[in-house]
Amino acid sequence: MEISPVPFVSATFFDRLTIDSSGIGVKAYERGLFELDVKAGYDLGRSEDDSDDLRGLGIDAAAATIGGKASLNYGPATFFISADKIIGGSDGLIGKAGVEVTQPVTETIILGAGASVTFADRNYMETYFGVDAGQAARSGYRTYKPGAGVKSIDLSVSATYLINGNWMLRGEQTLGIVTGDAADSPIVKQTLQPSSLLILGYRF
Repeated sequence: MEISPVPFVSATFFDRLTIDSSGIGVKAYERGLFELDVKAGYDLGRSEDDSDDLRGLGIDAAAATIGGKASLNYGPATFFISADKIIGGSDGLIGKAGVEVTQPVTETIILGAGASVTFADRNYMETYFGVDAGQAARSGYRTYKPGAGVKSIDLSVSATYLINGNWMLRGEQTLGIVTGDAADSPIVKQTLQPSSLLILGYRF
């Protein structure tokens, strides 16, 4: 577990183009309750220096990503499905399907919750959860070759407090549950992976 302070800036132009630290997104289509977005971003990869448990596994280089997200808005709920292709690095394909609910409870407090399932292809799974013969010899792990399938289930709850017209404070708690072939990997030490997020934001 580690604590990481991270600055985050997001700008939206013409109500369609969004640029932030994760990449560039474009609202490509919108009609009624349906919305389609396309996005270009990046995958940070992984270094064996990130953890002692990764020593001997080598470095998976950062790579570009391109993908899309289809959403259906129904009242306070948004149902979505997305897919991202990693260009370089793992050369994998990762997808997600889920639902997010956002509901104002007062003029200044907004509550939210979400649930999603993440899928990954064989390339992605072998890169991040597999152990080939060379890695096994260097790291001491047994060889392991996972297949494509469900990688994780993620659950989240959040609360946002609107301090005034510009400032906001948001807290979010997420629980990731590693599943399937990913959970069986010798690299995975804990299948329950919680994370907490606290945001102090200012909107221009």
